[in-house]
Amino acid sequence: MAIFMDRHDLKGYSAADVAEAHRKDLEIQDAFGVKFLTYWFDHHRGTAFCLIDAPDKETAQCVHRVAHGHVAGDVVEVALSAVEAFLGRISDPEPLAEPLPNIGFAHRAIMFTDIVGSTEMTARLGDRMGAELVRAHDSVVRRCLKDNSGCEVKHTGDGIMASFISTTRAVDCATDILQGFRHFNRGNPEPIHIRIGLDCGEPVEDSKDLFGTTVQLAARLCSAASTDQILVSENVFRDQRSSTTFAETARLTLKGFSTPITAFECVVEPVGI
Repeated sequence: MAIFMDRHDLKGYSAADVAEAHRKDLEIQDAFGVKFLTYWFDHHRGTAFCLIDAPDKETAQCVHRVAHGHVAGDVVEVALSAVEAFLGRISDPEPLAEPLPNIGFAHRAIMFTDIVGSTEMTARLGDRMGAELVRAHDSVVRRCLKDNSGCEVKHTGDGIMASFISTTRAVDCATDILQGFRHFNRGNPEPIHIRIGLDCGEPVEDSKDLFGTTVQLAARLCSAASTDQILVSENVFRDQRSSTTFAETARLTLKGFSTPITAFECVVEPVGI
């Protein structure tokens, strides 16, 4: 069995129409030895994409033909890890839970992510491929933010700044992100390596952005981190209650801070996927 993605031109159809077609595919898939994993629908452009585990392209098309007649215009074989990184999921989404608000709280944890060597990567691969890898980074990070009730504050060009009500959720999100890129890198010829910095405190909020020492320290810790490393401040280390293991680093001399800073590394063990 292989994984295929197909593309349908469905201009004029509604999201309900596409959902019904997907339901009909699921009803008969077993008879053809095919599994429809999920689908995406872009109503503005009138295009739909199906992710399918099938023995070959022809069998996948046959299910569409029998179920509802909407045969795909194109079918390509894909890698699951790449699909997950760019589109955020490889299965139908769960019903949305009530989101936790991330505004109106004085005490917050701040996280910065950064793609290691992004400038060199773009110079080597070209603007188009470099932009695609940045989008892959964004997708992995945003999925982990959603899973851990994080709030994206802004995009920094080659990373993301985010805030959390819970310091524990912030640490858990950082470790999830690192594991997510380990998973992504196993299935892709162009790996993405990152670094992450975390601090917590009471940042100043203005014009939908956050400022202050907490933000500055999180950013400096991110810049000081090594490849695929998470560095957190002493405030985060003392405040969070996750099961993450920490290792104290040498005290760091960081730009803008008059005294050396105590930092801790989150020790993230590889998890088999």
